[in-house]
Amino acid sequence: MNLNHSLTASKICFYGAGSMAEAIVRGLIHKQVASPDHIAMLNRSSQERLVYLSDRYGVMTANHEESKRSYLQGASIIVLAMKPKDAGEALTQLGPLLQEGQLIISMVAGLSISTIQALLGVKAPIARTMPNTSCSIGQGATGISFSEEVTEAERAQTLSMFEAVGTVSVIPEEQMEILTGISGCGPAYIYYMMEAMIAAGVDGGLTPEQARDLTVQTVLGAACMMTETGEEPSKLRADITSPNGSTQAALEVLNQGRFLELVQAAVHRATERSHEMGNDVKEALK
Repeated sequence: MNLNHSLTASKICFYGAGSMAEAIVRGLIHKQVASPDHIAMLNRSSQERLVYLSDRYGVMTANHEESKRSYLQGASIIVLAMKPKDAGEALTQLGPLLQEGQLIISMVAGLSISTIQALLGVKAPIARTMPNTSCSIGQGATGISFSEEVTEAERAQTLSMFEAVGTVSVIPEEQMEILTGISGCGPAYIYYMMEAMIAAGVDGGLTPEQARDLTVQTVLGAACMMTETGEEPSKLRADITSPNGSTQAALEVLNQGRFLELVQAAVHRATERSHEMGNDVKEALK
């Protein structure tokens, strides 16, 4: 099977037209995985937003109920991209419109497969995903869990869609929260450290532009080193840490502040919070 062809032939309807939906659409079109005239984007009220998306990407758009129903019923793939607070009403209305053979891909944070199926009122095939913001530049990391109703062809279509905007990990749904703690929230941890590095550079006399450029390239280079060498971070760290050198002195300060423990605690707290938010969404939608 040609995976790209199987997705290109599909009509994809994004139920929600926010920044993450736009990122996925941009990747699909840029990688020629899907054609703009096979993509529809819907939202509740912002006609200005839809005009922008139509003008920039050439996709079909709608926010009138009759047109939205038509696009939803005619889609091979429906991507849930609304806010969690809007999911209950939207999915309850979507359920009766579903046709046999339609795949539901959810990007709604905290919304479990069982909750989606309960709101729809039907055991539809569901792919639950957790992309991160780096999808907007084609460098995302997306976790995907599939319901048992998803076929091999539908799995292939889902993978093609998110591989167009980065890397993909297929995981059991119960691991979605830890994935959120690592890759979903992860860019923020890196940005936070970069803020501190830039501030230290400015304190030391560099211009803000110099400190920013040096920090950005350092982080980018470190990530590329891991990707291209395949080495573990502990090995790469050891390679540049000379005994009694400046790197060792810096790492000793981080160790005194329990850097590793703090980062791990942050990931686990994000994981816990993701689970709490999921329960909140489930309770709110009852």
